[in-house]
Amino acid sequence: MIRASVRAFAIVALAAAAGLVTLADAQILAPAASRPTLKRAVTVTGDIVRIGDLIDNAGAAAETAIFRSPDIGTTGAVSVQQVLDAVEPYHIYLVDTGTISEVEVTRAGRTIDLTEIEGRIARAFAGHYGLGDARDLTVTLDVAARPIVIDAAANGDLVLSSAALNQLSGRFEVTFEAPGGSAIHRPLRFTGSVIETVAVAVAVHALKPGTVVKDSDVAVERRPKAQIGAETLGATHEAVGLAVRGPLRAGQPLRRTDLMKPQVVHRDDNVTLVYEVPGILLTTRGKALEAGAEGDVISVLNVQSKRTVQGTVTGPNRVNILTSTASLAIPSARAAALPPSPPQSVASR
Repeated sequence: MIRASVRAFAIVALAAAAGLVTLADAQILAPAASRPTLKRAVTVTGDIVRIGDLIDNAGAAAETAIFRSPDIGTTGAVSVQQVLDAVEPYHIYLVDTGTISEVEVTRAGRTIDLTEIEGRIARAFAGHYGLGDARDLTVTLDVAARPIVIDAAANGDLVLSSAALNQLSGRFEVTFEAPGGSAIHRPLRFTGSVIETVAVAVAVHALKPGTVVKDSDVAVERRPKAQIGAETLGATHEAVGLAVRGPLRAGQPLRRTDLMKPQVVHRDDNVTLVYEVPGILLTTRGKALEAGAEGDVISVLNVQSKRTVQGTVTGPNRVNILTSTASLAIPSARAAALPPSPPQSVASR
């Protein structure tokens, strides 16, 4: 079928060249697949519309400009009759229009949205005026910027023309030019504020004193750097497993001083007192006079001797007696551990 159509088209073309038929007759006799056909909708990238944009099989006239394009990023319509009138001088006849009444013509564009605009402003101030990296800067515009549509062929960022910042208030004013090749020639001016932020660990919900922090209790948020002290934690893993010293409210940044090692001995708890030196391990009952985390030194009452001793918390309800106070803690046990005296000989008497 395809070969037959090509053969028929060649015969008609030769006949037209020999003057046996007119060009219009040649188009009538040409196979349907090769006839000029109107498109229902087209997209162009430049500021002119060519015949080939609107009509398939337009031949040598395909690159001929006949209309101006709509504005960048918009769609316009042209009637079928307008198209036919425009192509007639170029000897394009009997265009197959089907059921089309008008052709939609869209001019493509590249959209620069609010996020990209704010990011470009952040990059403009990054490393200047005492500010850090762009990823740490939060930009707030006075008026939400509408998306900017530029030529699809215009590559690159907005081009910075001027930038000014009040370091005390964080207020700024910047002016950009559209990327090269864009049809936008007016300056793009923006005002607003910019602040540097840092990542901090915050409480997801209120936490009571003594609560051991879990993963679900903390999250990372960005807060203004000027409001964050050196003791503030920057990651959740720094808080997980530690206990809260005082009440924390939801959203409160966590500082190192807000947390402590979890208490494994509480005041008035019954504890096991342990005296341990190489070769000797003695235990007795005690009562905690203070609370403590593992590694803390606390005061403990020896229940048997009724004496107060100092010891190091080594685990839940377990306290190792300091060597200097061991004799006060378990004197009878210590004495029992001493080797017996050798018997005296008769001669020594």
